[in-house]
Parts: sequence; structure tokens; C-alpha cells
Amino acid sequence: MYTSTTQVRVRYGETDQMGYLYYGYYALYYEVGRAEAIRQLGFTYRELEEMGVMMPVAEMNSKYYRPALYDDLITVKTILKEIPNGAKIHFHSELYNEAGTLLNVGITTLVFYDMKEKKKIPMPEQLLARLQPFFTDQQEGNE
Repeated sequence: MYTSTTQVRVRYGETDQMGYLYYGYYALYYEVGRAEAIRQLGFTYRELEEMGVMMPVAEMNSKYYRPALYDDLITVKTILKEIPNGAKIHFHSELYNEAGTLLNVGITTLVFYDMKEKKKIPMPEQLLARLQPFFTDQQEGNE
């Protein structure tokens, strides 16, 4: 399993009249978590695009438990529970406030897409090689 954490502060412009983080911005926080998770592996979205690979979102699910409030420092925990098999990758997101209270969970499914050929492809080998060490115990248990 691969886990990454990053933090985002709720900005005033992201809140509604009640001072709650507007529900549409949770997807943006998931995206910040995904980008930072990939960066912590030694890649960036830009580098993937330079390799000719895009990662469009194919599906997203979200569950809200408690609101994030203006000026809260949110910890975005991004988890890959399984190594991708094929063109899809599932990012699990958990958002916590400063007290460590779980506010929201989400799953975002992206696909690896060859920009030139305009088709889905498996995860690039370079990224797969960076992820595999986090899944060695899991793979050995499945043998």
C-alpha cells in the first residue's frame, strides 16, 4: 500500500455562506493529494505528459461526514491500496481537520491515456517501478 499526505488550508473564497468548504472543492483537494503523491514518488503530472501520458478522471465518488471550515488546515491522505492492473488507477482520499477528525472520503479513478495514439494504456513502467516497493509484501502474500 502506498500512502502520501499533504496539507491544504481552506481559503475564504472556497467557502459557502456558512463558512463551510463548498462541496465542489473537495474534488480539487483530492487532485492536490494525487499530484503530491505522484511528486513524492519522484514524478510530476508534467513529466508524465512529456512522456505522452495523460491521466484523465474517469469516475469519482465522495462521502461527507463533517464540514471543513474556513481557515482549517486540512490533511489530505492519498492512498493506493493496490497496484494498478491495466489502464485504471484508484486513488483513495481521506480528509482530516487539525484535530484529526475524519471529514470526508473519496475514491477517484483515473486512466492512463496515450496522448498520441488516443487510447488507454497500462501504467508507464517508470511509475510502476517507483510504486512496486510499496507493494512487495502484498505481492508475496498473494503467491
